[in-house]
Amino acid sequence: MSRIVVVGGGFGGLHAFRVLVKAGHRVTLIDRNPYTTFQPLLYQVATGGLNPGDITYSLRRYVSTRPGGRGTFRRATVTGIDLDAKEVVVSRGDPVPYDQLILAQGVGANFFGIPGASENARTIYTRAAALQVRDLIFSGLEHLTASKDPDRRFTVAVVGGGATGVEMAGTLAEMKSEALPVVYPELQQDNFRVVLVEMADTVLAPFAERLQHYTIHQLKKRGVDVRLGTAVKEVRPDALEFADGGRLETDVVIWASGVGAHPVVAQWGVPQGRGGRILIGGDLRVQGFEDIYAVGDCALDPDNPQPQLAQPAIQMGEYAARHIIARSAGQDLPPFAYADKGTMATIGRNAAVAQIPPGLALTGFPAWSLWVGVHLVALLGGRNRLQTMINMLFRYVSWPKSAAGIIGDVAEVPR
Repeated sequence: MSRIVVVGGGFGGLHAFRVLVKAGHRVTLIDRNPYTTFQPLLYQVATGGLNPGDITYSLRRYVSTRPGGRGTFRRATVTGIDLDAKEVVVSRGDPVPYDQLILAQGVGANFFGIPGASENARTIYTRAAALQVRDLIFSGLEHLTASKDPDRRFTVAVVGGGATGVEMAGTLAEMKSEALPVVYPELQQDNFRVVLVEMADTVLAPFAERLQHYTIHQLKKRGVDVRLGTAVKEVRPDALEFADGGRLETDVVIWASGVGAHPVVAQWGVPQGRGGRILIGGDLRVQGFEDIYAVGDCALDPDNPQPQLAQPAIQMGEYAARHIIARSAGQDLPPFAYADKGTMATIGRNAAVAQIPPGLALTGFPAWSLWVGVHLVALLGGRNRLQTMINMLFRYVSWPKSAAGIIGDVAEVPR
């Protein structure tokens, strides 16, 4: 029986692990965290809507409950790959030997070389980062209530008009327009400023034009200062500098402009392409290697690029597992083909957009209800689904008083 190693406990890695173990293969899952995070809902953690435990699930529990009992988990950071010895080098313990290797480590933020961005901007791609953003925002509002300057503003700038940026800006804007007068009666709406900065001329680039217009209208309706066609030149501790010479004073900058490879991947000896993504072929094997696969956000097939979303990662993980199973049986599989099940983004309460093949486009409450349902079903663990449903229902029924229902620690506001 071959030894299979899966690096990364995200969407792609977990689905590959599940298929392989179910087929009776011996698989080791490696991740630096003891849990998997449902990243599409991290913005809810960052805005106090959900507890971090609602969207995380123990990887040891996941591994132990898979049928077949051939899976093991190693909590460690992958520091290298010994391609000659066929071993994964990790931060703790002995190297992990492999016969087949699936890389599904995901990606991190891509700051595109913009000065000051990595030092001064915040991200919401991990649980820890989302909690930092939450504490900064609510601490900033608390500090604002004690300010003696009635014109003092607390400004949160969200850079990037993709789904993450839109969802974050929309939720913050609802706090500004609906919750602020109730939860923070000392403040005026103008004291809290939410700005969405996007370099392109629209938001949600993969969506239909009608859905883009709807999204922009809903954001502005909720009080977001939407700045399209605006490129960030530099991120300072207290301001954004724009390429056109403009400047925006900020308290918190949330970077949602793009994702890129983890820097350590450059040391693994695998070929990389645009954004540092690992180059793969049609069967998802890394170019130049017979026994290494890459799936999800970290992988790029130049001839068939996939969007960096959950569904492509899930399908790629399952395909890589099936390809390994087929090869062990002396069989072949056709090249990977992504089945597009649609794309969704929520803007706020009762407002979302959904684009579903072969051409169905939904907005408003129907799209929002579909978004909620899909995300609840996709969560791992019955407790997580129930707890998230309760929190979302309570937030929906008791909004806006529930806006500050989940609180954290006091954070040092930049200025």
